[in-house]
Amino acid sequence: MEHTRNHAFDFLCGICIIRMVMLHITGNVGLEDEPWWTAVMEWTYYFMSFFFFKAGYFNKTMSGDSWSYVKDKARRLLIPYIVWGTIGNVIFFFFAWLILPSDNAMVKGLEWSHVWMTGKFFGNAPCWFLLSFFCAYVAMHFMSRVRGLRWVAVGFPFVSWWLAELGNPLWLGLGNVFFGIFLFFLGRVWRWMMQRMRRRWSLLVSVLLLAVFAWMNVAHHSEHSMADNLWTGSPLVVVASTIASLCGLSGLLLNIRIPRVPLVNYIGQHSMVFFVCHMPLIIFYRMVRSAAVHSLTRHWDDYVLLIFICFGFCLLLVPHVERVPWLSGRFKPSAHTKPDAPQPSA
Repeated sequence: MEHTRNHAFDFLCGICIIRMVMLHITGNVGLEDEPWWTAVMEWTYYFMSFFFFKAGYFNKTMSGDSWSYVKDKARRLLIPYIVWGTIGNVIFFFFAWLILPSDNAMVKGLEWSHVWMTGKFFGNAPCWFLLSFFCAYVAMHFMSRVRGLRWVAVGFPFVSWWLAELGNPLWLGLGNVFFGIFLFFLGRVWRWMMQRMRRRWSLLVSVLLLAVFAWMNVAHHSEHSMADNLWTGSPLVVVASTIASLCGLSGLLLNIRIPRVPLVNYIGQHSMVFFVCHMPLIIFYRMVRSAAVHSLTRHWDDYVLLIFICFGFCLLLVPHVERVPWLSGRFKPSAHTKPDAPQPSA
């Protein structure tokens, strides 16, 4: 099955982005421990893994001239990482140094080791993903040059787990890259399988995988936080349930030919804008309210208002951000770089 613009992946990407934005809004309003939100997280913890999986599903090759390949990925991922991280930092430190009093909790809690240990910017922490994605792409490019080396990635999730057990000693929070590489290759393998199975069989396999995921998540719940490379429970269950959920969910939606869901699919197609823009909006709102000596903690009015601000402004920013390559990463591919198959924005 060939998919140039598949509603299933746009829909999944949109759902993942919506959940990610809601996660950060919920956390900043202090509602992350609410039972209803805990339940949401327990059933969607693998959503950030989807973006590595999706990239692998649509990827055709990682070959080409190494310098051109690395330069192309740097333009598409590292430039937005630095630009949007800087935008977030400017907003954060403008308030932290010039507006807020020195005894403000957000100012007193600053630890500079956060920068080099996690790779997260103070005002736009989610940008870690772009850095990890870049490192994964570069590593996979050089792995592909050695015949059979990519099969080593089968054990990479457990390298990430081992690093987590050591306290994630890698600078810039790159312990998650190993799991990301595994998920990328999983996406490629799943696409190969989907192309060779009859629709009836691929649908059956997808449903069985989802059933396995549901059983494991209830009976042996374990999860992995991609952002911080934190593992809870059994690493074997984490890997197995992540495989079952990603393959099962994507396979099911591909086979039932899900129709386009306008708003969700639009967010999925323009996910990069929502990804890089939402956190500076949250930080700006939080800083303004903090300057007015107003806490957001457990304030439902702030919660609802932030939802409208984040999604509303991001929808308005889509055409403006996407026409600027150093904001969106939409640079033209290098002449010596073989492009991936067409796919939704990541």
